[in-house]
Amino acid sequence: MSAPVVATVDAASLSGPRFAALPPLALYVHIPWCLRKCPYCDFNSHEARAEVPEQRYVEALVTDLELALPSIWGRKVVSVFIGGGTPSVFSAGSIDTLLGAIRARVPLVPDAEVTLEANPGTFERAKFAGFFAAGVNRLSLGIQSFNAKHLAAIGRIHDADEARRAAESALTIFGNVNFDLMYALPLQTLAEAERDVAEALAFSPSHLSFYHLTLEPNTLFHRYPPPLPDDETAADIEDAIHMKLGAAGYEHYETSAYARPGRRCRHNLNYWRFGDYLGIGAGAHSKLSFADRIVRQVRYKQPDQYMDAIAARNPLLEEHPVTRTDVGFEFMLNALRLTEGVPSASFAERTGYPLALVQRELANAEARGLIERDPTMIRPTALGRRFLNDLQQLFLHS
Repeated sequence: MSAPVVATVDAASLSGPRFAALPPLALYVHIPWCLRKCPYCDFNSHEARAEVPEQRYVEALVTDLELALPSIWGRKVVSVFIGGGTPSVFSAGSIDTLLGAIRARVPLVPDAEVTLEANPGTFERAKFAGFFAAGVNRLSLGIQSFNAKHLAAIGRIHDADEARRAAESALTIFGNVNFDLMYALPLQTLAEAERDVAEALAFSPSHLSFYHLTLEPNTLFHRYPPPLPDDETAADIEDAIHMKLGAAGYEHYETSAYARPGRRCRHNLNYWRFGDYLGIGAGAHSKLSFADRIVRQVRYKQPDQYMDAIAARNPLLEEHPVTRTDVGFEFMLNALRLTEGVPSASFAERTGYPLALVQRELANAEARGLIERDPTMIRPTALGRRFLNDLQQLFLHS
């Protein structure tokens, strides 16, 4: 049963946010190069057709961080995530230099989660051990499938045996490892998807991410669509993943994420709970809160353009405030991905506005059976999780 929300501040009277304390702060580092661009990928990644300028790029990242220090001064960093692209194309020495520079310039909390994304096609045991020695304490391994046919169909550079060898070594070296896998792959059957799940579970990683293959604009697959499973088969696969991982003791805590107890991805949780993050690197995005405003930033996307912009000490392509009109949608876009929902109080804590700002939208979502509320929590229902896009759209103002 829902309870009426009583606002302590008149939402209409607020032209900007008011924070009692700023949200937690995470650091995202983008490394944009890949050995080969996957046909489904719409991330800011660039195929390395020549030698990657590791040293120059790391120097640019460090300068980028230094230029951003006034906007985060005195704030502790709860997690670091090095993503891409394929960060594991960089040497362990470059990652060591980068993390050393980060630790020298911003205070990390004592148990900060430090994640690096890796592709099995770049696997070398000595390199993985070097990443761990540099301070990476969580590895996210882009396996996508253990089926050779499906790996070839989605353009991955590794084969199934390389995926298995990388998975085994990653677990031995890091312990805390995420496997990224995809489902609803070209011509994939339910039985084949279940075999992927079974093989992933045999390794018993601490975290599993299962992503539905979608045909994103500006990708090769969008221009030349492969034959995909029909919606009914895709739904059956999704249900089977949920059932099998739940039976194996994994918590389905976010739309695409499953974790052993105590092994949820803290960096991603900060996104979904509308925490702050500073993004450095080519095309990186930031969301930063101040006492009286929230801003979003985007850095230059092309690697050479980004490094030139850093040399000119102006890495920002774009910066704009998160408006009162948009903040409710942006909060719910993230928070409603969480299976358990979010505390009602977190809306005011993370947006700087009272929950009354979205009272009408919450009531509409509840009336449609997409969320449930009590005095302390807002959570999506099973129906809301199934139709998450429709639920999120209710908070969007045109």
